[in-house]
Amino acid sequence: MEHIINVTEVQSAKAASNHRIEPSTQDKIGSPAISQFNQDYSRLSSNSPEPCLPPRQEPQPSPFEVRKFANPAPLGLCAFALTSFLSNCINLNVGGIQAAGVSVSLALNYGGIAQVLAGMWEMAIGNTFGATSFCSYGAYWITFSLISTFDTADATQAVADSVCQNETLMGLFMLAWFIFTTLMLVCTLRSSLAMFSLFFFLDMNYLLLGISHIQCSSHGETLIAVQKAGGVFGLLAAFSAWYNAFAGICDSSNGFFTVPLGHFPWSPAAHLHRAKAKEV
Repeated sequence: MEHIINVTEVQSAKAASNHRIEPSTQDKIGSPAISQFNQDYSRLSSNSPEPCLPPRQEPQPSPFEVRKFANPAPLGLCAFALTSFLSNCINLNVGGIQAAGVSVSLALNYGGIAQVLAGMWEMAIGNTFGATSFCSYGAYWITFSLISTFDTADATQAVADSVCQNETLMGLFMLAWFIFTTLMLVCTLRSSLAMFSLFFFLDMNYLLLGISHIQCSSHGETLIAVQKAGGVFGLLAAFSAWYNAFAGICDSSNGFFTVPLGHFPWSPAAHLHRAKAKEV
């Protein structure tokens, strides 16, 4: 009799150990309840009472989901505008200045590094055009500062032929940026008139400066008139960049008026304005 009881108890214990409570589909591994409370369901027998779990908590939102990014475009536009303004004043030979350490430092730090950072932030908010343009022109100003530094260091040792070769290479460098700016100009046709004007003036600036550098004589002289015309378009591009930057800064939070940018009739902003006018 005792043997039968012992066998029965052993069988009951085995059955109890084999019959485990499986977690429900909503409490599988990785769900908030399992990950937060880490209950071991394998040790609960069929005769055990239901575990008293605390109420299920929803996962807390990540701080990145509620964080708001500022508009990085005005920073990149101001960096481009100030650097372009000073550089084209040198192209126009204002005050007889040919090169200055201030312009080189400005091109490296403000026009270069600040624009690259603005491009990275544009990429973070999902603006492909802003990221491409700011990073590219930031790299242009960094390259320009390095070229100006090395040319100044080697100016005393250069002969006429090497100077002309450097001018021709600089002209090709400018024409390459003219091609890139033309591509960016096409992409502004659905934007605003102010942004289109900025890239148009910049495009003409690169074209004329490229022509002035590539038409080098045997004495290393450039076409001064074409260079000054390119400098004028460069100044117009700088003021256009400042205007676009001011339009991005002067919004409803810190301004008493809205800066008009102008929109093409086929742009999405113009379509939205006409749709609102019809509703009224």
